[in-house]
Amino acid sequence: MRAIFGVLGLLIVLVVVGVLAKKQLGALSLVPPQNPAAANAGVTLPATSPGATPQAQSQQIQQQIKQSVEAAMQQPRPMPEEQ
Repeated sequence: MRAIFGVLGLLIVLVVVGVLAKKQLGALSLVPPQNPAAANAGVTLPATSPGATPQAQSQQIQQQIKQSVEAAMQQPRPMPEEQ
């Protein structure tokens, strides 16, 4: 009797995991190229010139990311208030 409940419990867990995995994979395929939630969160994609070669586009993206990181590093870190 105990073995039956154990196997039944494992099957239920397997079904739940399968349903969740299917739901997650389905959600990934439905994401539009420009995610509005990401746009509202301040996430932007680097802009490249459309006629450039892939190497030039890659260099543009790298330069834009480098500039973004440098700008973020220039902002002062918030200091906790001492009590």
